[in-house]
Amino acid sequence: MKLTSQPALLNADRQTVYEFLSDFNNFEQLMPEQIVNWQSDKESCSFTIKGMADLSLKYNRKEPFHTIEVMPVGKPPINFTLTIRLEPGQQEERKTTGIIEIDSNLNPMMAMIAKRPLENLVNAMSKKLNEIFGE
Repeated sequence: MKLTSQPALLNADRQTVYEFLSDFNNFEQLMPEQIVNWQSDKESCSFTIKGMADLSLKYNRKEPFHTIEVMPVGKPPINFTLTIRLEPGQQEERKTTGIIEIDSNLNPMMAMIAKRPLENLVNAMSKKLNEIFGE
């Protein structure tokens, strides 16, 4: 199952957005309100999704100024990859379009349960990126 956020239209260049997203200490600002017990350092984070599960995340891959890939650590309730793609803004070089995707292999029953919370996550992250780097 692959879910993609609404594009975030950001009033910052790709380097600025990439540097912000390259530090998990900044990710707390992007999380929906259902995320509690946040702990982070530059390279990893852990938190609780209210009423659901505890998760730990780490960076899996970083392509400077273009892609950040995040994966769960340990034994997560579902395996997934969260990818943030940074593309040049269409109007100006100093603007960026951010797209957040979650990709997971779930059986049909789990996909039905997980789809809405995962959609909410990618769209909440996109919305909060807009608020931080908005116009």
